[in-house]
Amino acid sequence: MQYISTRNKELSVKSAAAIKKGLSEEGGLFVPEEIPALSLVDLKKLVNLSYTERAVYILKKYLTDFLVKELRECAENAYGGGKFSSDSPAPLVNLEKGTNILELWHGPTCAFKDMALQILPHFLTKAMKKTGEDKTVVILVATSGDTGKAALEGFSNVDGTKIIVFYPSEGVSDIQKLQMITQEGNNVCVSGIKGNFDDAQSGVKAIFTDEVANAEFLKNNCVMSSANSINWGRLVPQIVYYVSAYCDMVASGEVEMGDKINICVPTGNFGNILAAYYAMKMGVPVNRLVCASNSNNVLTEFIKTGEYNKNRDFRTTISPSMDILISSNLERLLFDLSGNDDKKVSKWMKDLAEKGNYKVSADIKKKLSKLFWAGCCDDYFTKECIYKTNKTYGYTIDTHTAVAVDVYEQYKTETGDMTPAVIVSTASPFKFNQSVLSALGKDSEANSMDEFALLDLLSNVSGMEIPESLKNLKGAEKRFEGVCEKNELLATVSEFIRK
Repeated sequence: MQYISTRNKELSVKSAAAIKKGLSEEGGLFVPEEIPALSLVDLKKLVNLSYTERAVYILKKYLTDFLVKELRECAENAYGGGKFSSDSPAPLVNLEKGTNILELWHGPTCAFKDMALQILPHFLTKAMKKTGEDKTVVILVATSGDTGKAALEGFSNVDGTKIIVFYPSEGVSDIQKLQMITQEGNNVCVSGIKGNFDDAQSGVKAIFTDEVANAEFLKNNCVMSSANSINWGRLVPQIVYYVSAYCDMVASGEVEMGDKINICVPTGNFGNILAAYYAMKMGVPVNRLVCASNSNNVLTEFIKTGEYNKNRDFRTTISPSMDILISSNLERLLFDLSGNDDKKVSKWMKDLAEKGNYKVSADIKKKLSKLFWAGCCDDYFTKECIYKTNKTYGYTIDTHTAVAVDVYEQYKTETGDMTPAVIVSTASPFKFNQSVLSALGKDSEANSMDEFALLDLLSNVSGMEIPESLKNLKGAEKRFEGVCEKNELLATVSEFIRK
């Protein structure tokens, strides 16, 4: 299978090249020329397989220049060896009849990014060999909190690679920051930036298309790649867990094979829900995709109106991984909905960069409305949802999952649709312990506590065990406490690659 760019469909590469490059030279994102089909017969075969076996089955449909043996090695290295704290890397928990929570936070960094970033380094090292790459691949990452640590963990000490992560210095939780700045490894670097996630993301994407930057990399015998979801190697493993969730619903008797489900995803950069869209296009029976946003509700408005407008106040919320106004992966959806019209997509992305907004045509707006429903949830209702979910079900959720649970309730109320649903849970509540404890009415106790006392308190309140990876942060050396201006990203990268 060949991969083409959303801004130049004449450019065609194999999956190994797409994964190694991360971003096309003109700034477009790589997408498969066509979405492979998955029949009900195929799904039936997958029901009784393990998660790793399901992953190999799906991945081989997309990464056709990889041997099945290679994909099996990648999947086993990513999801085996005790890296995940549950029997399945992506268990499905039934909250009540018709409502299922897909827990994607049982990996080493306690967030859904592990599902892709534990396997991406294995894809990349094999892709380097396939393409004859003899230079050091430098992974550039912008993070709103979770991608950074997951990428650092995945690429730490991987031969032939270096990784540098930029995060908004005032826009992540204390635990997220600790996870990143204490990262071990001789090939890693972390820097805060004085700005928000969009500043970090725009700065990183600009480096990819900067001729001076590319010359600097070549001079130091390096090439660039990305571990953000702009890299197809990040996105394709996410398709797997939606296929797997459907199979688990069939196995549990929640639905019959062929029955449709709804999927609700809390998202800021649109990658996670885009993976659900691709799973649906493959053949997973999906009735509606529900896009859940926090107060930074640019996606909610876009899906409802067809106009994308980032010219608004940026809000710092208690669900910081969704504090995003420029949703990069939306570009892939628009390319697909427009019939692979690279000229239209290029124009919209140019308008977004220069004017901060664009408006899609009526036919694409109609397609959006049919496929997606969108809602948003502010901090007050996020906390209320955490409290209600805990009180009603004895189940504790983090702030991002709470946004999704609340928005899905809005969806059911507005539409009356009671189709069985999968609601995606993207992070452990322990990553946002202060906000979760506040929602549970523990402000007076929590206010005077440090992060590690908060972990203990949340464990007592929720009855959940503290993840080992978070417990082990206590006493860890803080290796990367630097912060740069948002126009200093390239200088920071240049200094790092010269070391």
